[in-house]
Amino acid sequence: MATDEELATRVAAGDEQALAELLRRYERSLSSFVYRHTGGRDVEDLYQETWLRVVRHAESFDPTRKFSTWLFQIAVNLCRDWRRRPPPEPAEPEDRPVAADTKRVDASIDAERLLDELSDEQREVVILRYYQDLRERDVAEILDLPTGTVKSRMHKALRKLSKIVEEQNG
Repeated sequence: MATDEELATRVAAGDEQALAELLRRYERSLSSFVYRHTGGRDVEDLYQETWLRVVRHAESFDPTRKFSTWLFQIAVNLCRDWRRRPPPEPAEPEDRPVAADTKRVDASIDAERLLDELSDEQREVVILRYYQDLRERDVAEILDLPTGTVKSRMHKALRKLSKIVEEQNG
């Protein structure tokens, strides 16, 4: 089985099957990352734009690096740009059916709301570390930061989240 890095090299040469395999391998984790970073808004657009940039810039990929790090760097940058855009006008409320598993939906909404309380820098490290289950050094590489900065941002983020939860339950 080809490594991600070998597949990325083949994508640069125009191999559509290599691209399809990378898409399959990263579909869930990349979609999940974008979803958590944006609160579920514009996920498909950002997901597609990430892969479009992978294809456009495949020739610049360094196969001595991890493909996943490069992929998530692209996604992080797109999500950062997305967050800088002005918010859309509020839509009219819709009548939506009540979800069967409301506890799970409520927990998901709470997690999204809590992530929104964090700064962009804190949100990025929390999502990459806990939702994407990446090691601190991988998070540092994706965000182009020293590992100590990742640890510091993580500590501040977790302290802030803990304080918010305590205030809500206090």
